Amino acid sequence: MYLSPRFRAFAAGAALLAASALAQAQQALPNVVILATGGTIAGAGASAVNSATYAAAKVGVEKLIAGLPELTKIANVKGEQVFQVASESLTDDNLLTLAKRVSALSKQSDVDGIVITHGTDTLEETAYFLTLTVHTAKPIIVVGSMRPGTALSADGALNLYNAVSVAGSKDAMGKGVLVTMNDEIQSGRDVSKSINIKTEAFKSQWGPLGMVVEGRNYWFRAPVKRHTMQSEFDIDAITALPPVEIAMGYEGVSSTAIDALGKSGIKALIHGGTGNGSVANRIVPNLQKVRADGVIVIRSSRVPDGFVLRNAEQPDDKYDWVVAHDLRPQKARILAMVALTKTSDTKELQRIFWEY
Repeated sequence: MYLSPRFRAFAAGAALLAASALAQAQQALPNVVILATGGTIAGAGASAVNSATYAAAKVGVEKLIAGLPELTKIANVKGEQVFQVASESLTDDNLLTLAKRVSALSKQSDVDGIVITHGTDTLEETAYFLTLTVHTAKPIIVVGSMRPGTALSADGALNLYNAVSVAGSKDAMGKGVLVTMNDEIQSGRDVSKSINIKTEAFKSQWGPLGMVVEGRNYWFRAPVKRHTMQSEFDIDAITALPPVEIAMGYEGVSSTAIDALGKSGIKALIHGGTGNGSVANRIVPNLQKVRADGVIVIRSSRVPDGFVLRNAEQPDDKYDWVVAHDLRPQKARILAMVALTKTSDTKELQRIFWEY
């Protein structure tokens, strides 16, 4: 078919204008990097009705992004596969690797926000570790899903969309590491997994920071504990994490775990007590011996909400113990590991547990 030179020139000009408009639109969008670590959000079940029975960490980050074309309307997205594991199998070395990568990306001028896709089993621990150790005001969002992408009513796609949206938002800057699940924006410090079978699994006793609805953030409170830019800890200066273990309290508890852990070379022992961090009278001498042997003893509580009062259930001053404030045992362990890279003085450690 013959096309006149004038028409060809017009078509070329129109194509050039369209390309220019596309380039300008892309430049106006925030640049968000998705770091993938595996988990249910990258899982697959045998059929659409398998919402709880599936294999985690099967779908790569590029496929996750390709399966959500709506992301291109809210951000320029790049993906990077850091790990491909179920989160219950993550290690302390994995935490260091991930945090150092987040820190490096946060220093790049062409990165506006970072999203970490993560399994939900230990998502809260990773989010808290990043809260403590990465020095940036840029939004860092940790996100997962309770159902694999192959399931009916899968929650991963919307969770990821919301995570990218929040990561690219200027109003999310300076609020610390965030978790976006079930339309809520949670503090990475406060949030915990509260149920293992529903999509509204992640809750904080202090409530969410806000909500994200159809790509818009609605904020209701701000975190007051020290985090990210205000933290005295810096992942770029941390090369290893000291060993910290947890011993749980329960009716009929024996000293077996405490005695064994105390001799294992750990630097601190979290006691996940009942109620107000209560310790059974028969194991108090064992914890005293652990402390006398140089291991830091930290009283936490297995109760989901509330906080441990110093010198209430036990004479912490007398025993030279530390209390974990409102941190559950798994999060108290994270803070203890980070804090012990700086100090082993119990007064300083108690200050840190009050402030973070």
